[in-house]
Amino acid sequence: MAETTSRQRRTIGRVMHEYEHGELKSGRSGKAGKVKSRKQAIAIALNEGGASKYKTKSQNRKSLNRSEKKESEGRTYQQETEGRSHVGARGRRESTPAMRSGAKRTKTRKTTRKRK
Repeated sequence: MAETTSRQRRTIGRVMHEYEHGELKSGRSGKAGKVKSRKQAIAIALNEGGASKYKTKSQNRKSLNRSEKKESEGRTYQQETEGRSHVGARGRRESTPAMRSGAKRTKTRKTTRKRK
């Protein structure tokens, strides 16, 4: 297995943190229940981090991109249970729409002026 990047290590660390706090779930959308085996948690962490030795490079890249998107949108169990806003929030504080207190977001439109 090749050496992992810092981004991969961060994702792997996040997944293992979820496991240690009993937040890691297996299966599609966590419907299979909590992960109780450390070996399974490591396998999930390597898979999400794009560092699995059982997948091709393109599959690993796809897994890492999916995890990065999930982290940036604040859809990880760690972010939701600890109430943290996601990385790169750009002014928004809550991590998921469900956590927002019903406040509507309004888009500001830039108007371009015509020059004479």
